[in-house]
Amino acid sequence: MTTKKSFIEELKWRGMIHDLTPGIEEKLNSGMVTGYIGFDPTAPSMTIGNYVQIMILKFFQLSGHKPIVLMGGATGRVGDPSGKDAERELKSYDELDRNLAHQEKQVRKLLDFDGPNAAVILNNFDFYKDMNVLTFLRDVGKHLTINYMLSKDSVKSRMDTGMSFTEFSYQLLQAYDFLCLYRNHNCVLQMGGSDQWGNITSGTEFIRRNITGSDAFALTTPLLTKADGKKFGKSEEGNIWLDPEMTSPYKFYQFWLNVDDRDLPKLFRIFSLFSKDEIDIMETDFGHEPNTLKAILGEELTIRLHGEKAYEAANNVSNILFNPKASKEQLLSLDVKSLELISQEIPAYKVGKNELENGINIIDLLSEKTTITNSKSDARRAIESNAVSVNKDKITDIKSMLTEKELLHGRFSMIENGKKNKYMIEFV
Repeated sequence: MTTKKSFIEELKWRGMIHDLTPGIEEKLNSGMVTGYIGFDPTAPSMTIGNYVQIMILKFFQLSGHKPIVLMGGATGRVGDPSGKDAERELKSYDELDRNLAHQEKQVRKLLDFDGPNAAVILNNFDFYKDMNVLTFLRDVGKHLTINYMLSKDSVKSRMDTGMSFTEFSYQLLQAYDFLCLYRNHNCVLQMGGSDQWGNITSGTEFIRRNITGSDAFALTTPLLTKADGKKFGKSEEGNIWLDPEMTSPYKFYQFWLNVDDRDLPKLFRIFSLFSKDEIDIMETDFGHEPNTLKAILGEELTIRLHGEKAYEAANNVSNILFNPKASKEQLLSLDVKSLELISQEIPAYKVGKNELENGINIIDLLSEKTTITNSKSDARRAIESNAVSVNKDKITDIKSMLTEKELLHGRFSMIENGKKNKYMIEFV
């Protein structure tokens, strides 16, 4: 895994530097530096897109520096115009507070909060809760000119469609955040995605105008897009969330197994904690087997985000669904949630549990209680050709009966008709 080394060197080989201000490398090489990234709690969970920035903080910490996670309890109430072509819909305070509390729990699992360079989580609402509007206008609004603020891309791109004063003021808030962290936490570096460059450099300029001889720095990373140009972090179903209730560990794991081969080298460098030498070796050994590399990355990330047990369950579900050699033991090892998940991924049927009172004949089950086969004669032929199995047990007798004792967790039965056709029956 990654060992302590130059932060800039680490980001360079990982392809994670888009822009930076002069002098930053010398500052980082002079000793432990405190740096931060801000996160607005506009969603109930962080996504893979947010996780890019968490990885930046992780590499920052592994390089011996001190990361600050600044939760946007204040900025989230205003809305960042960066990357938006229309005004954001404001969230309620209660929703933002719930989101913030949940995201803070997620962050605490992903960074180290012990040791000499322990991570810190702060809330920028604390910078403003006792400040009135006149104080803000005098102490904050006075130091950046309208001309300077209008020069930022996030503002220029909205001049035709319009921007409220609320969103226009966002860069003032972010600039003042940086000043507060600079003064109170000796934080000299702000990082973020490339779309944040205007907001971040407003902060370095704000500090320069307020503190003589100050040395504040900025660094941004490229926005992560897929080979087809689309935004990274979404599947056909929508966002890939870090919350297992919003994106199950299985779907999270499958996301990595299904990434475009062309994106794999970039994703390995951004999200894996393996070192450059380790990744080079893996790519040499398995470069002709991209699915092997995807499985390695998927395993690493699923374990890191959701734990060993969740990975094992996700891997077992994948095996049951896609590996024709999956064993009965693997099927029996699945818990109820995993079986429910399988029923969402393959054709599924619900049958009344009262049907099991005297057992169901397998042919009736295949052709009448479900539509797994088109007719009783089709069911009979499938059984006689040794194509049908129930819970991984081959059915060879057309008089076989399914009873309640054969059900998985008293609810489920998985039927296979041939190597590729899988069905889940839930008895309700």
